[in-house]
Amino acid sequence: MKSLNQYSIPFTGLKIGHHQFNFEIDGQFFDAFEYSLVKNGLLEVVLLMEKQETMLVLDFQITGTIQLNCDRCLSDYSHPFSTKDRLIAKFSNTEDLNDTEEVMVLTKNDTEVDVSAFIYEMITLAAPYVNVCEAPGETSSCDLEMIAKLKELAAEQEESDDEDPRWDILKNIRKN
Repeated sequence: MKSLNQYSIPFTGLKIGHHQFNFEIDGQFFDAFEYSLVKNGLLEVVLLMEKQETMLVLDFQITGTIQLNCDRCLSDYSHPFSTKDRLIAKFSNTEDLNDTEEVMVLTKNDTEVDVSAFIYEMITLAAPYVNVCEAPGETSSCDLEMIAKLKELAAEQEESDDEDPRWDILKNIRKN
């Protein structure tokens, strides 16, 4: 995770008030996370941090494009991406408090806040669940050769299912 050091923000020397941080995200960022659904992309993160006496309020805005695999034709395609979210980091003297989804707990020994995991979660959760390379209203931009090959393999599978004698026995059960 050495490559993620740039996403740690040292807050101890900052004055109380608003601060802005900008990050560029590319394939190296996603490589740092094992089993990442998003493999590549070019994103810009604008982080507005408000430092208060008892907490940090972190407002994230991420825009750009991510590379996804089409669920229909299996080809890679660029998908426009935009999301916003907020994270609150509270200062606490006790170490028995736990982090929650929107609240991170910082102890008196912490000098910086690492936002890389939160940025990764934002991107992963905002990525579409169903990935299709055609945009709504467009004609199919899927790989036509791959679609034809998949249809051919599906037809072969149906034919082989019909030849299996076990299916004939099951068909007779339905008639009774």
